[in-house]
Amino acid sequence: MPEYSVSEISQALKRTVEERFDRVRVRGEVSGFKRAASGHLYMALKDESAVLDAVCWKGTANGLRFLPEDGLEVIATGRLTTYPGRSKYQIVIEALEPAGAGALLALLEERKKKLASEGLFDEARKKPLPFLPEVIGIVTSPTGAVIRDILHRLRDRFPRHVLLWPVVVQGDQAAGQVAAAIRGFNAIRPGGNVPRPDLLIVARGGGSLEDLWSFNEEIVVRAAAESEIPLISAVGHETDTTLIDYASDRRAPTPTAAAEIAVPVRSDLLYRVTDDERRLIGWMNRVVQDGGNRLEGLVRGLPRPAGLLDDATQRLDDRGERLRLAMQAILRGHGTTLAGLRPRTPADLIRIKGDTLAHSHRQLAGYCDALVRDRVHALQRSTGDGRLAAAVTRRLREEGRHAEALGQRLESVSYRNVLARGFAVVRDDDGALVKTSAETKPGMRISVEFADGKTGAVVEGTPAQKPRRRPSAKDDEGQGSLL
Repeated sequence: MPEYSVSEISQALKRTVEERFDRVRVRGEVSGFKRAASGHLYMALKDESAVLDAVCWKGTANGLRFLPEDGLEVIATGRLTTYPGRSKYQIVIEALEPAGAGALLALLEERKKKLASEGLFDEARKKPLPFLPEVIGIVTSPTGAVIRDILHRLRDRFPRHVLLWPVVVQGDQAAGQVAAAIRGFNAIRPGGNVPRPDLLIVARGGGSLEDLWSFNEEIVVRAAAESEIPLISAVGHETDTTLIDYASDRRAPTPTAAAEIAVPVRSDLLYRVTDDERRLIGWMNRVVQDGGNRLEGLVRGLPRPAGLLDDATQRLDDRGERLRLAMQAILRGHGTTLAGLRPRTPADLIRIKGDTLAHSHRQLAGYCDALVRDRVHALQRSTGDGRLAAAVTRRLREEGRHAEALGQRLESVSYRNVLARGFAVVRDDDGALVKTSAETKPGMRISVEFADGKTGAVVEGTPAQKPRRRPSAKDDEGQGSLL
């Protein structure tokens, strides 16, 4: 028997397997799927009794129409080979397709239930679309008919500023690029060099379930649900449904319909605004006319506003004139009284003046109080408004307090305050002041005035004679000569 080395027998087996099974189709369930950092895909295909390792190189993986998942039944087309380093055989996948539409639909239904249980499809999460967005962000292929249809429809309805984020919409890289585009638009900050979109449209034309599978990927669905910017999904035709449709804020049956949902018709808005303006002007005219008619009716039933205050104004002027004349008369009377007092008796002058002023103060206070009451009653009867009466009352009370303060000041300089400190005023029978002892004589009857009253007395003995000084002008100045 020939002798082989391990490498020789491994290479012989590798050539035999590759020559015998250079092109095969294998059906099985995906298990242990993973993507290496290099971009290669590794998995196993299994059935109820066997397992076959599989590898899909990066160049082939980028062209796959969907991304394999554990539990998905697929049909892999490729060639068998061995891996001598581990004495294992495997299939190198050159094409991959689901094992019938039923397998993909089952996977789609399972994924839909999973994401729905997390609340990603709840209506409460959906955001309202702006009525007229300033900037619209579009995620789609830059070379397809989709972007041309959207731009054409926007131009016809209401031209808006459009930002395009180019992506591939089919194949292994499509899901990652679409998700990155959605998150990229949301990462734009307001006020930057690139305007932040007010609305997003994720669009793709129609195709088979496998062609649209990228929009069923979990990474795309989660990016759409997390978008802070309102998002319209427009994937496929009207009968096509993908999971991004459930996570988006609004689903459009076609990309063209998405543009119609995004903006209103400018001509319709102009017509509506013009019609609303016409209706508003008509309504305002009717309101003004009805209000004017009603106001005219109310005016006819009301008295003339100026007439309500005519009588009150006239009475106020009359009372003010009477008050002025009364005060002038009182002052003239006091002036006459003061002028008639004898200058040789300053104490009498001060006493009389104080008594007169106190009496006048009482009379003036009573007159002012009566005048205030009459004025208040008259104003209340004529206008029903006590504000003017209150103002007059306050002014008269202030004048009364001022007059009272003047009386108190006059009283403070009265000779009676001197009597309260222990002094007395001596008068003869005629009431004239007795200023010195030389003016008395034995047996002379005099009256002595104290702070609390007067008493009579008789002079006894002969007073000591003192030289009388000539009166000076200072004696006539007032209170000094009294003491």
